[in-house]
Amino acid sequence: MTSELMRPAAAPAVSGVAEAMPRMKRDYPHIFDRPAGRVWAGRGFWLAVAAYLIFLCWHFGLTPVRLWGGLGELWAIAASMFPPTAGGHFGDLLAALVETLAMAFLGTLIASTLALPLGFLAARNIIPGWVLTFGLRRLFDGIRGVDQLIWALVFVRAVGLGPLAGVLALAVSDTGVLAKLFADSVEAAEKKQIEGVRATGANPFLVVRMGVLPQVLPVFLSQTLYFFESNTRSAMILGVVGAGGIGLQLAERIKIKQWDQVLFIVIMLVVTVAVIDMLSAFLRRKLLGGTGTERA
Repeated sequence: MTSELMRPAAAPAVSGVAEAMPRMKRDYPHIFDRPAGRVWAGRGFWLAVAAYLIFLCWHFGLTPVRLWGGLGELWAIAASMFPPTAGGHFGDLLAALVETLAMAFLGTLIASTLALPLGFLAARNIIPGWVLTFGLRRLFDGIRGVDQLIWALVFVRAVGLGPLAGVLALAVSDTGVLAKLFADSVEAAEKKQIEGVRATGANPFLVVRMGVLPQVLPVFLSQTLYFFESNTRSAMILGVVGAGGIGLQLAERIKIKQWDQVLFIVIMLVVTVAVIDMLSAFLRRKLLGGTGTERA
């Protein structure tokens, strides 16, 4: 009985779809009547992608046999990591970790200090004309285009092994990124507040000081805190290439296959990064007007 009542109601819907099909084919011919050339072009594209992936697997030696052998070696390394131990060098490892944190802090401080004026100079709503802003933004692109590891290798060659090379690598690399982010934040500032300060007859310096800086300063501080958190991890990696800190200790123990001490260092790094992440998230919420009571 129910199916009989529903059957007549479905017929008009089917009829409506049938009537709409000619109009849909006319309005969207690329969906219903694709040219044969486009069909084969699409198939050729996906065939080319598949061939490229097969070539990459062959070029990199990505074979099941090799992967299985690698998994066996990883299992042996993982088994030799337990139990993790400092090997009687906890004091040295702790000092190296503190050195890594100092590298990250100093590199971030230098980068943010340099990026602050550069960000304003590269903002199009602050500096008239395009020559200076265009030139500075291309300079930022060039700095960001070189990875921190490359900068670290350059400074290791220039100033020698040690944390100074790591600090300089972090400072130079982050200056390009932070200056670009600062400039974008300045350009996104609310125009009404700037115009209100300018309407009082304030000079350009006061316009920036009273109309722009209060809007962007919390964002600047939030971005700087995030980069400090990120640089803590980066400083550990830079130590592998001779920039000092806990990364150098980690690289030395990997070379001599002291895997139990490697795991101990990794645990120290994970705990440190987690603590910094929670503190940074708390401070960012405070700076941006949050309660700071939520979990990170």
